Amino acid sequence: MKRPGPLLTLLAGLLLGVFMLSLNATTGTKSASSYREESPSPKASASPAPSSSPTTTAPSPSPSKSAFPNADYAGRTDDDSSAVAVSLRDGKAIAYFCDGRDKESWLKGDVKDDGTMKLTGKNGAELNGTLKDGKSIRGTVDLGGQRYGFTADKAVRPSGLYRATATVRGAKIDGGWIVLPGGKQVGILDRDGKPSAAPEIDPETGAVTIDGQTLTARPVTP
Repeated sequence: MKRPGPLLTLLAGLLLGVFMLSLNATTGTKSASSYREESPSPKASASPAPSSSPTTTAPSPSPSKSAFPNADYAGRTDDDSSAVAVSLRDGKAIAYFCDGRDKESWLKGDVKDDGTMKLTGKNGAELNGTLKDGKSIRGTVDLGGQRYGFTADKAVRPSGLYRATATVRGAKIDGGWIVLPGGKQVGILDRDGKPSAAPEIDPETGAVTIDGQTLTARPVTP
């Protein structure tokens, strides 16, 4: 038997080489393809979306202390014997009853949301009143075993309630004044516990002269 010639041997080697190159190329392509498929997708590698900020609730406004505006009221009793003034501030009230001679009383208390008030003073004095649309107060004052009905209308400065306290020539002075709408004044000056009619004040400045000394009567508020 004849051995294959050199030409056939060379041809066989070339064919084998081509086959091996083809096989390696195919294997490399599959490996690259397989790597790409196993790589995480952009969506999978993205950072999670930040959570939304918690909702902040604004604090509720503080409830007002009174359903009625701050104001002053002044008027006379039904029998026209005395005067009554009431000052309201933030649900609190202070009142002064005065006959301009020797009978007076300071009273204080709260104003309810429905406009009613019960104010009390020394020696069992009591004022019961009701605000009418914030324009006037209708009520009664019980003092010294007597009841006085009254109406006090909303006052505009200089109308209103004034007071001055001081020591003059060794005497303790306590004066109260009600300046009514129209300018008329009703007041009592107490000297060491002895009441008498008070001299008039200058309602624009509050200045008043008592026993030769000038004092200042100031608006009264709760």
